[in-house]
Formats: sequence, C-alpha cells, structure tokens
Amino acid sequence: MRVLLDENLPVGLAQHLVDHEATTVVALGWAGITNGELLRRASGHFEAFLTMDRNLATQQVHASLSFGVVLIGARSNRLGDLQSCVPEILRVLKTLQPGTLVRVGA
Repeated sequence: MRVLLDENLPVGLAQHLVDHEATTVVALGWAGITNGELLRRASGHFEAFLTMDRNLATQQVHASLSFGVVLIGARSNRLGDLQSCVPEILRVLKTLQPGTLVRVGA
C-alpha cells in the first residue's frame, strides 16, 4: 500500500510501516500547503494518509477521498511515542477503505 505521512509525523515512522511504500509530505515538497490542497494532491497517488492533525477530522469530507485517513492519537509526534501505535496502524492499513477516517492510539 502507498502511504503518505503528514508533515507533523517524523520521517523515521516510515521505516516501521513494513510491507508498505511510505513517503512524507516533506519529501514530496508539499510542506506548508493547506489540508484541502494536500488531500487533492494525494488523490490517486496514495491509498492511505497518516496524520496527527485532529482538525482534519472536522475540516474535510472524507467520503469523497480516493484513500483512507488514519488519525493517530499519541502523546506527542516523537517517534518514541508513536512506536506504540505502529501495530495498530499496521492492522488498520490492512483493511483501510477509501473515504474512511480511522482513529488509532489514545
């Protein structure tokens, strides 16, 4: 699965998403763009978008997206705090459907 990590997530998280092709918003040169534009650019190129941006859940219409969104709830966006969420993220990615938003973590 092609996974896009939001700019609020550490690059090192991609290494933990085994069996998935993960890249970051920063690596694509998309840092700093609005959520709406980011989601538009990701459409058709990714099957999943991982973020910690809680506002995304209320700002965007997820049903129309061509990919699923995983909203990560962790103590912070430090890799050490995110590692405990990795097993749940991997489990969710197996069944994530386009147009859905799934919350993982606390």
